[in-house]
Amino acid sequence: MADKIKRFLRTDGRAVAVNLIGCLIAGMSFSFLTFPNNIVSGGLTGIAQILNLLTGLPVGVMVIVMNVPLFLVAWKKFGLRFIIYSLIGMVGSSMAIDFFNMFHVVLTGDILLAAVYGGLLKGLGYGLIFTTGGTAGGTDILSRMLRRKYAHIQLGNISLVLDATVVVAFALIFHRFDAAMYTIITMFVSSRMVNLLLYGTANSSVCYIITTEPHKIARAIGEKLLRGATLLKGEGAYSGEERDVVLCAVKRQQIPALKKLVSERDGHAFVIITQSHEVFGKNFQDIVRTD
Repeated sequence: MADKIKRFLRTDGRAVAVNLIGCLIAGMSFSFLTFPNNIVSGGLTGIAQILNLLTGLPVGVMVIVMNVPLFLVAWKKFGLRFIIYSLIGMVGSSMAIDFFNMFHVVLTGDILLAAVYGGLLKGLGYGLIFTTGGTAGGTDILSRMLRRKYAHIQLGNISLVLDATVVVAFALIFHRFDAAMYTIITMFVSSRMVNLLLYGTANSSVCYIITTEPHKIARAIGEKLLRGATLLKGEGAYSGEERDVVLCAVKRQQIPALKKLVSERDGHAFVIITQSHEVFGKNFQDIVRTD
């Protein structure tokens, strides 16, 4: 097993480096911005922060200790790559927290600035960890376990409930409701940064156009917007009538032009526009790229 892990890490050196850089950035966010301003973290780090304020025990050490049973259970449930990179992310970020805490550096005493920039750095750090296929342990692993048992609940909702529980506990124990509210800002900014790293700017949209003029609209999309379109067959649930659906992906800035050309050819068309995280293929991202 030891040889297998060494061989695995040798072939994924770049990912390990990215993971560790993410750990350092996340550690700096906690030690230099959020922790000194009493902005509580979610998950096990938040629990460790509460225990630190009550007992003085090092935050990073407590995070590692609390993660041990989770990793022992998760070892058999998830793949080797996920476990290794999650272990690196968890231990690395925990050690970074305790290391940077020794310097007692406070970048700002303005809690709003700490919330915003702490969230940016935290999201950047954890986002880099997530891009390697791992996590920082804690509630990320627990959420995945619960997701397997309760498949109808979204993963993000599970994480949100677990994090919110920690924040509420912090507010009630220390009567720092203002800090808890600033924590929500940090979580929001952090989640946006993570999504930006994982999914990009998401500047593409997918359009479903239910129309009686599918060929005219599809042809106009190709000629005016230089985008391809796919014709789908549908059926009205109430009327039972056959419906034609035009499916296409466009850049966000092309949506006004799309609306105009649809309205000109079928004023009664039904149009659904949804945001797409990623679109691969001609005139979009290269489908060959996976990084």
